[in-house]
Amino acid sequence: MGASSAGVELKRFDLASLSFEPNVVQVSPHDQDREEGLRQAMEAIDWADHIVIIFPTWWGSMPALLKGFLDRVLIPGFAFADRDEGEGWEKLLSGRSAHLLTTMDTPPWVYRLIYRSPGLNGLARATLGFCGISPVRRTIFGPVKGSSAATRGWWIARARQQGAALRYGALGRGARIRQRLAAWLAALRLQFHPMARLAYLIGATGAWRAGQPVASVPFWLGLICLFSLESAAVFANDYFDWESDRVNRHYGPFTGGARVLVDGRIAPVDLRRGVFVALGVFVVAGVVLCGMTSWPMAPFLAVNALLAMGYTTPPLKFCWRGLGEIDVSLTHSFSALVCASMAQGELITASFPWLIGLPMFFAILPAIILSGVPDFDADRTSGKCSLAVLLSPRGATRIAEWATVLAAIASFAWLPALGIDAAAAIVLLVVPYAILQLWRLERFRNSGAPARRIDSLMMLSLSYIMLFVGVPLLFW
Repeated sequence: MGASSAGVELKRFDLASLSFEPNVVQVSPHDQDREEGLRQAMEAIDWADHIVIIFPTWWGSMPALLKGFLDRVLIPGFAFADRDEGEGWEKLLSGRSAHLLTTMDTPPWVYRLIYRSPGLNGLARATLGFCGISPVRRTIFGPVKGSSAATRGWWIARARQQGAALRYGALGRGARIRQRLAAWLAALRLQFHPMARLAYLIGATGAWRAGQPVASVPFWLGLICLFSLESAAVFANDYFDWESDRVNRHYGPFTGGARVLVDGRIAPVDLRRGVFVALGVFVVAGVVLCGMTSWPMAPFLAVNALLAMGYTTPPLKFCWRGLGEIDVSLTHSFSALVCASMAQGELITASFPWLIGLPMFFAILPAIILSGVPDFDADRTSGKCSLAVLLSPRGATRIAEWATVLAAIASFAWLPALGIDAAAAIVLLVVPYAILQLWRLERFRNSGAPARRIDSLMMLSLSYIMLFVGVPLLFW
């Protein structure tokens, strides 16, 4: 009644009045003929922005009729889709929210704290969440047994009030803010930021050890420049790679983009604004930084902006021309190191950032190359020419192997800057890890280097990069 009075368009289904077989009697629920009531319910779910499920809690969970209904309507191809080769699933009902209202005889605090809300957790997370419906709000009314008429009237009034609140949208203001922040945090892809930030710290530390006084304001300005530029680049990457990301069935935490556009969490116009805002921050911080440092800083920042934004942004589109991997390795090694060094007053010709950056450059390449393997089918379909597309996944893996070896060899270039003490770390840490990564890459290549998710191999290659950050920080 509350939602109706708020002018919300509703479609209601009373399960007790629906005639359907609650049991799945075929190998897959997708293969079972669906009764008319179930077809109408699926059409309503597909139409809805917000789904409300009202049910009594029996034995800690939902009644069998509701469970049978969900078994029959949340079927493969409608609510979710399995990926190839068992690599997870697609959430086909994303973009919808839900609200669970349940009655029970158990005191709510007992249900939450002692029983840990088994029925609500299962329905919200393992069922609706599995299909992409999020967030899922919960309201408990109980205990019903022994409740007074006044208490039950208050419960009804509360439910009516929650329905009336839908005139302002399915989510409250706090939930909308949290959802918005979560989407932008996902778009930032913060899992890729630490490498460049730590490289920047190494560059600044090297300048300080070389005798430069600590310049805190330029240090933070340079860091803001790098962060805002990388943010603009990842936003642009999601925007211009939308077509490839949309058809990518092997995406994961390290591949396939942030998917905020594909999942509808951020509108394209808002992501474009995000690019311009991040670039605006970069320009402002860069202008102030250039005013506090020597003249080469301005062209250096301009070149870095060209490299970072040119990764996906037309007309350069380096990642569409087989140059994206080199581009990322440059911006996350030499660029960060030299930027920090120059911000602290060193010349662009100072040797230490280039010596430190050489093995770092090669160490980054395997991870960036491998990230294109799961994206192979989608990139090839959309015309994007990563090294995996140009050379095949097996050929790209071979390049990753050579880069792994070159990173280990180049790490000996650290010795003039870090001292002979670093040799032990190189021999005991870098070289054995390089051998391990080379062995894993060779196994993967001999398996045919299939275009699928390779999360464990990606974690291994990303950890390899951290050695080339940790050793300089330890011995500088």
